[in-house]
Amino acid sequence: MPRDLPEGRVADRVAALNMRYRHHSATAVLEHALKDADLGRVALVSSFGAESVVLLHLVSVIAPETPVLFIDTRMLFQETLDYQRALSERLHLCDVRTIRAALPRVAFDDPDNTLHQVNTDACCHIRKVEPLERALSTFDGWITGRKRYQGSSRETVEFFEAEGELRIKVNPLAHWGREDIEEYLTENRLPRHPLVAKGFPSIGCAPCTSPVKPGEDPRAGRWRGSAKTECGIHFIDGKAIRAPKETAA
Repeated sequence: MPRDLPEGRVADRVAALNMRYRHHSATAVLEHALKDADLGRVALVSSFGAESVVLLHLVSVIAPETPVLFIDTRMLFQETLDYQRALSERLHLCDVRTIRAALPRVAFDDPDNTLHQVNTDACCHIRKVEPLERALSTFDGWITGRKRYQGSSRETVEFFEAEGELRIKVNPLAHWGREDIEEYLTENRLPRHPLVAKGFPSIGCAPCTSPVKPGEDPRAGRWRGSAKTECGIHFIDGKAIRAPKETAA
């Protein structure tokens, strides 16, 4: 179980962290998250998707022993599974943990693997939200690759977020733009997810991900044709966590 942390509401600690690190770099924020005892035990949650290699590379340089949680929904592209294995080996990540839903749970609620066709929220909850919540139950915080430029509900993401009173969420790349990602990829000669070249700037499960046209929101190919924009792992009480625009400026 997570250890005892300094007293004070998670929201208050998050506000103080955002004030303290508001002018710091992604590396400084990440180093703080990985090495500061005040944040407790922290894991990186990675989809091994289109831009995941940037954060994974940073972690491999700063603290390669960091637990990396990879959610395998059993509905991912084969390219993602191959990329995950190759990247973990190339970056010498020491503790990659594959997280999956319990088979009895899936067999009961989605016996023919068609739940995504009628209720995408329920499918995501069973295959992603529940398994990740179990995996995170022993951690005090987790690191994500969310960035403001990705639009939608992410446009006001801060470095640190309160996940209720449970954990602190850390978004080291929150203020990076697409050009920053490209520059880092090029300078460090990092391998890209093979589907990026085929028009997939955001990659999730195969049945619910489609190519994106030039000029579209990078996440337009996720759950295309529906109002859904997030799988649910970044929700608290059914709502996406984000700061008001006026306080995030």
